[in-house]
Amino acid sequence: MASFLSRREILKRAAAAGVTSAVPAQSLAQVLPDRARDQFENLSSTEAEILEAVVSRLIPTDNNGPGALEAGAANYIDKGLANALSQSRDMYSIGLDALDQYAQEANSQRFVDLDPAEQDTLLENIEQNRVSGFDPDSATFFNLMLRHTIEGTFSDPAYGGNQDFIGWEMIGYPGLRLGVTVEQQQMDYVPEMTRVSAHDMAMFDVTISEVEANDD
Repeated sequence: MASFLSRREILKRAAAAGVTSAVPAQSLAQVLPDRARDQFENLSSTEAEILEAVVSRLIPTDNNGPGALEAGAANYIDKGLANALSQSRDMYSIGLDALDQYAQEANSQRFVDLDPAEQDTLLENIEQNRVSGFDPDSATFFNLMLRHTIEGTFSDPAYGGNQDFIGWEMIGYPGLRLGVTVEQQQMDYVPEMTRVSAHDMAMFDVTISEVEANDD
């Protein structure tokens, strides 16, 4: 984890943000699925490369298991930029370029070529609003990336992140439950993970017209 933001702090922020509706823990053997860089739909290949390096430091792989990179948080952000996150597209374009320029000015290397400790130092300076060239400022851009990284790691996999349910396993969330038995309410009960997206459940197959008809 980045020295300035512990994994525990990430999970606390995720819970506070209300995006931990998904959960369980995998081994370090988990790897990012093979895919071509051009599968990103909205970010350029350069932007995608930088963003993946950033999310890998915000919630990194460690002794507890895989992190945001493996969970596909960058993929979540990329897909969201065409939809719910579309208002942030220009900020990502400006911010990722400014981050890379800052890395080259400070370390004479691109951000993706720095070692983790160097990346953490630059991200900490950006978080503390010590770097110019961002719109509106570096701290705002850092918090935007952090928020979206948390969302992409822990939200329902239907939105492009939380791949292989890595995020849910990280925090021990067993998946959506439509009912809870007396046994399942016991403090020592360990629920079995369903590994099913909420959007794969029958309730999401109901159309708006069907809902309106039932209301009548």
